[in-house]
Amino acid sequence: MSITKKSTVKSVALAVGLGLIALPALSACGSSDADSGSGSGGSKTVTLVSHDSWAVSKSVLAAFEKQSGYKVRVLEDGDAGQAVNKAILTKDNPQGDVFFGVDNTLLSRALDNGLFQSYEAKGSDLVLPEYRVDRDKHRVTPIDTGDICVNYDKAYFSKHKLTPPSSFDDLIKPEYKNLLVTENASASSPGLGFLLGTAAKYGDDGWQDYWKKLKANGVKVVDGWEQAYNEEFSGSAGGKKAKGDRPLVVSYASSPPAEVIYADPKPTTAPTGVATGTCFRQVEYAGLLSNAENAKGGKALLDFMLTKTFQDDMPLNMFVYPVREAAQVPPEFTKYGPQAKNPETLDPAKIADNRDDWVKSWTSLVLK
Repeated sequence: MSITKKSTVKSVALAVGLGLIALPALSACGSSDADSGSGSGGSKTVTLVSHDSWAVSKSVLAAFEKQSGYKVRVLEDGDAGQAVNKAILTKDNPQGDVFFGVDNTLLSRALDNGLFQSYEAKGSDLVLPEYRVDRDKHRVTPIDTGDICVNYDKAYFSKHKLTPPSSFDDLIKPEYKNLLVTENASASSPGLGFLLGTAAKYGDDGWQDYWKKLKANGVKVVDGWEQAYNEEFSGSAGGKKAKGDRPLVVSYASSPPAEVIYADPKPTTAPTGVATGTCFRQVEYAGLLSNAENAKGGKALLDFMLTKTFQDDMPLNMFVYPVREAAQVPPEFTKYGPQAKNPETLDPAKIADNRDDWVKSWTSLVLK
């Protein structure tokens, strides 16, 4: 999970503020005079537009650049929701060639607005069937998956001799009043995913009543994942430093492994846990932008993102699960952040038909 990543997805590795090598954000894209070319692929630079959690190992990226002859530039453009909206607004004169990080919660918006052109990436036949979409037109390529879930601070619940919540129903109980922080569903990918999880759980007739109860129980809403996880949440390394006071946060099932892997000294157990009954399955996609200047380079980059080399490298950089068959999953994921066995899901058509109305209603219910 673009976790998200990912965020959006947001990359949970950012929460610990240590060790991750990420490509630099660029304030401006487009080729320089030295490497400019036409849409036929003359440019030797290919530009990737992404949310701000894109990351890849230097050695893996260098191998692609050497093999393909393309230099990769990255434009990181905020939270996933913000990045998608900006890409749509600039689609006639796009900032780059490939967009990475649109997920299943926002996919229909991107497709309906003509953001992508058709291209079936090499290796698409090796993507696990449950993650394949748009099979007739091939406008997007599945890249990663993850689960949006409530995380809890183990130390807080141990200190207060309180059992951590395990389900959506638990979150509205009095004992968890004023403990949860989530992200704005109108601007944040995990925030929207959490909203969709409640819509899947309680249905068209029940999710609004649930959120009324959640609001009455003191849920706090902030703009995005960075603030929620890295400032407000008491269980993360960043949150501890910022003196966060919320022991429950909407994040990812892969957040606990990051807290272990990037800690120094490394703990024997994860300091955070996952409320497994609050998970919503997220899938992130990449696509060739409709008016890409360097379409040939963009296609090469999409092919690269489905190689086993990239898919194996991705989990410990963006803290998401690969979508390619037989790709490697780090043992830390299995031990500290396994995928939810029964996550909430929604049909993409259901999301497309209702997302905007749900977000509008949610905003009226929760923010006003």
